[in-house]
Amino acid sequence: MTLPQRVELYEVGPREGFQSEAGSIRTEDKIAFINAMSQTGLKNIEVTSFVSPKWVPQMADAEIVLKSIERVPGVAYRAAYLNLKGLERALTNNVTLDGSLVLSASNAFSKRNMNKTTSEMLKELPEWIEAYQKAGIPIKQMGFMASFGCNFEGYIYLEHLLEIMGKVIALAQSSGERIQKVKLADTMGWANPQQIKRTVQAIQDKWPELQIHLHLHDTRGLGLANVYAALEEGLWEFDTAIAGLGGCPFAAVKGAPGNISTEDVAFLCEQMGIATGLNLDALVECSKMAEGIVGRELPGHLAKGGVLSDIRPRSWLQEQG
Repeated sequence: MTLPQRVELYEVGPREGFQSEAGSIRTEDKIAFINAMSQTGLKNIEVTSFVSPKWVPQMADAEIVLKSIERVPGVAYRAAYLNLKGLERALTNNVTLDGSLVLSASNAFSKRNMNKTTSEMLKELPEWIEAYQKAGIPIKQMGFMASFGCNFEGYIYLEHLLEIMGKVIALAQSSGERIQKVKLADTMGWANPQQIKRTVQAIQDKWPELQIHLHLHDTRGLGLANVYAALEEGLWEFDTAIAGLGGCPFAAVKGAPGNISTEDVAFLCEQMGIATGLNLDALVECSKMAEGIVGRELPGHLAKGGVLSDIRPRSWLQEQG
């Protein structure tokens, strides 16, 4: 077991959380929410998504939100995009961009989410590489949705995941780019702790230089257990969402929890002596604010249970064993 000294949490609630809401969220509420999160110590906040308002009306105010938030120095404000038109919008709206090549490990999910098979998406990656290079953005990252399992395809075999990872790495290399990070998304909450460990170990054995970033969902209640398994393997970057906002609209389980909760993951890490750089009390306030905005109780735990006043330091944990 090699626990990291620190973790970095990438907040995705304003984008993935509000995007998943059935009703509209007021633009002024989004702005106030993002401004509050900017004061918690978070260094990466995914603010919005550049997608068609026809398909995702909740994100129709993307440009207004980005122009109106109070930007804090040292905080990267990010946005999601699924096609080259979305990338063009991102390039003109002052967001932090990662040159990332994204596919779905599940062919069935790729068809439902982007109306293209995984193979068709792979064939389009040269266009993405060309667009990034034209914009002067190094391509250092790749991402895979439904990396562990899919409600429509079933279990995603590790050999399949490694195979498509290898194809993307080779494609990037052929264009003079070097992939340094892979983001694995448990889009529909299929992963379990042993699967997390096997996957991380297999990737590290094959590509030891590759950093692994996890985007986990708590659909079936294993979110924090999967985080702990990843921490034991030394992973230190995770996507999280305040109060457990979000989740995949294709989870097909009405009322299921969404993304892993930012404040719950931060609390877990701090209790284990792993630094987060985050203010737990401020995160709890943001969690309550999120519930007020969406008008219902959200699945995060810390805001309900309360922050403990005695957070054990790493030195204490080491003394215990």
